[in-house]
Amino acid sequence: MTLPHGKSDHCATGAPEGQIGTLGGPTRKMLVGGLLVILALLVLFLPSPYTIETPGPTQDVLGSSKGSPVIKVKGGQVHHDQGRLLMTTVNARGIPGYPASNLDALVGWADPHATVLPQEAVVPPGQSVEEYKRQEQGDMHGSQKAASAQALAFLKARGYDVSGLQFSMRVADIGGPSAGLMYTLGAIDKITPEQETGGLTIAGTGTMDQKGRVGAIGGIQLKMLGAKRDGATWFLAPAANCSQVAGHVPQGLRDVRVSTLDEAYKALVAIGHGQGEGLPRCTAAKGR
Repeated sequence: MTLPHGKSDHCATGAPEGQIGTLGGPTRKMLVGGLLVILALLVLFLPSPYTIETPGPTQDVLGSSKGSPVIKVKGGQVHHDQGRLLMTTVNARGIPGYPASNLDALVGWADPHATVLPQEAVVPPGQSVEEYKRQEQGDMHGSQKAASAQALAFLKARGYDVSGLQFSMRVADIGGPSAGLMYTLGAIDKITPEQETGGLTIAGTGTMDQKGRVGAIGGIQLKMLGAKRDGATWFLAPAANCSQVAGHVPQGLRDVRVSTLDEAYKALVAIGHGQGEGLPRCTAAKGR
């Protein structure tokens, strides 16, 4: 049917001529804006190519983890130290088995107590969850083996009878090699009658090799934050990490530079006797 003025019969709308079936300017802008918001949200929740690290939990190696001693001693008398020796860790997202989103990365960049790194700087490209877990567990096992061997050698050199003495070490849900130094000091502390810590809370980190050398680790600035958060007043730092330590020690925490087990044990005893102020610190000038 034809209506006056040549208009078609269109019962579904009363829109003026020229706008039939189209969206007005404001409506179109709202639709486009909404689509852009949805797209931005989708991008934020997509997997990120970055790894986000934050201070992780600490563990007293002289204490227990999930009801079991962190360091078990067989074939020797155990002496109880009133203080604590804290191994330090880093929490990580954006690694195999623990994905991170772009939103996590943005939050990490805004957090002064977080570190955001490209994934390839932390884990090998294409590493599977199983491969990652196997590597972490292998590193931890190697760390514990070296710690046991060095603790026994250290005690034997100081006249202790270590025949039949065995150490076993375990912390639930923690992997990697960086607990070697603290495991070793904890094992020694459990056998010696001396109160090495002097009742203080002393933290630290560092690998331990078969020659008693303390090696560098990752995330040391975050580990110092975790140590300070959990009550430590002293922190044993590998000399090889000193360039990352100098200028970044949290207020209230005192760092001590160590490169060998012998240096670390002497530092521990000095701290426990209230003589730690003269111990070497990390300095930016030497990068140590």
